[in-house]
Amino acid sequence: MYRSHTCGELRESHINNTVTLSGWVQKSRDKGFMIWIDLRDRYGITQLIFDEERTASDLMEKAKMLGREFVIQVTGTVIERTSKNPKISTGNIEILVSDLEILNESLTPPFTIEDETDGGDDIRMKYRYLDIRRNPVRENLIFRHKVTMAVRNYLSEKEFVEVETPYLIKSTPEGARDFVVPSRMNEGQFYALPQSPQTFKQLLMVGGMDKYFQIVKCFRDEDLRADRQPEFTQIDCEMAFVEQEDILNTFEGLTRHIIKEIKGVEIGEFPRMTYDEAMQRYGNDKPDIRFGMEFGELNEVAKHKEFGVFNNAELVVGIAVPGGNSYSRKEIDKLIDWIKRPQVGALGMVYVRCNEDGSYKSSVDKFYDQDDLAKWAEVTGAKAGDLICVLSGDTLKVRTQLSALRMELAERLGLRKTDEFAPLWVVDFPLLEWDEDTERYHAMHHPFTSPKPEQIELLKTKPGEVKANAYDIVLNGNEIGGGSIRIHDKETQAMMFDYLGFTPEEAKAQFGFLMDAFQYGAPPHGGIAFGLDRLVSILGGQETIRDFIAFPKNNSGRDVMIDAPAPIDDTQLKELCLKLDLKA
Repeated sequence: MYRSHTCGELRESHINNTVTLSGWVQKSRDKGFMIWIDLRDRYGITQLIFDEERTASDLMEKAKMLGREFVIQVTGTVIERTSKNPKISTGNIEILVSDLEILNESLTPPFTIEDETDGGDDIRMKYRYLDIRRNPVRENLIFRHKVTMAVRNYLSEKEFVEVETPYLIKSTPEGARDFVVPSRMNEGQFYALPQSPQTFKQLLMVGGMDKYFQIVKCFRDEDLRADRQPEFTQIDCEMAFVEQEDILNTFEGLTRHIIKEIKGVEIGEFPRMTYDEAMQRYGNDKPDIRFGMEFGELNEVAKHKEFGVFNNAELVVGIAVPGGNSYSRKEIDKLIDWIKRPQVGALGMVYVRCNEDGSYKSSVDKFYDQDDLAKWAEVTGAKAGDLICVLSGDTLKVRTQLSALRMELAERLGLRKTDEFAPLWVVDFPLLEWDEDTERYHAMHHPFTSPKPEQIELLKTKPGEVKANAYDIVLNGNEIGGGSIRIHDKETQAMMFDYLGFTPEEAKAQFGFLMDAFQYGAPPHGGIAFGLDRLVSILGGQETIRDFIAFPKNNSGRDVMIDAPAPIDDTQLKELCLKLDLKA
């Protein structure tokens, strides 16, 4: 028996008991006549004591040999600790060691295994197995486990069945780039790793499974950011014989259950907002509604004077920054520099100070009088002491730019509080979006999304105006899930493929199996997929999903711990009928 108790378990009630513990040496303090060792495992830290009066000399010498991260086993008696430590759960006791065995020695770690470590991101990712020993990382992984258990429990109680779908599938041209896998047994042919189990979960509905879910790995070979990984995890769900309202109610219930179980926070009914409304009010389709600063469109009150910048713009739009009139001119100039960065791309910003005496002072006083600026304040909801920030330009661009500014200001003002949760549904997305480069429509979600039932006829005449029977669930300014009611008849699906530029032959080659299945009694069905990594990071109050993944990739998509991806040898290349010419 390596241990009778864990290192976080012992209390004063165990005093005088003989116990056996195993773990890692956190630190050692040698006073010559007395040695203290902090022993750590996943559950906590227990202090060990060796002293010349009560400990054999050979055991004292053995204790002096212990280094950081040595793996040891000790047996001893639980005694009351003279100098108690209220910061740890075992702080009232210590172990007077009578036997010590070194199970494994350790090199000196490249960074300290402490909550606040001296290791940078790169070195900690290279030695991730050591990083996992640190409390913050370990607690994040346990937190993720609790979230997945809450999901499984809720869905299982709702009679969902967890079904595994294949990882080796067929590559499809829609969406992000696939990771491809060469087949040794089928010369010159390739599998793809799934970007989602979309078609398989639809086939499960055809198969009569009725309610399916899966916590599943998905793969996309695309550029990475802090909240993206080449492999990520979805809570993938599908239901048969449902309409949009059924999906929204079911998964609003799931989200509410998770937040209550994990954070102890009760959430009421989720607000709903159309895509068009979200873009108009917040400039993006995943608005953070924990705070205000809603957009005020100023065309009607700003285009009547001789200010050419506004008169030539498609949209003039502003936000009221609470308390922003306190900003110095230097601070405002820095804000203007911020929005001019290439990442945002604005050409400039007009601002209006809302003074406490009810007057206004703007950067365009030459063109606008007090009555004009008062109308701007009315439209943006600005009050005395606020600052109005105004951008102008092409509608889509300027909304995106002002949305970025809104989020940045909220961050600076401390309005994005991690202990507040503001979910909402965004509905009625466009079904199709026009791509100028390819000069054809692309599916805004995916090609299996159903149009709104009452708009199916519009597909033939005005496809760009058709709304999708699709929905996203947003939490604190992040899309945490999205889905749709699916097309379940062959004719509508064929029409959709046609608008997406597929010839009948291409549609048959890529998705013939699904079209064939629709001929055998496909039920109406729909579903949703949550991004588990992102959901867990938001609930955990952090921005990056890597903190909640056991072995994440870096921003270049590399696993620096195992050094992957990596070349394969010529023998494997020959077996796979591949020849690499890196000079080409």
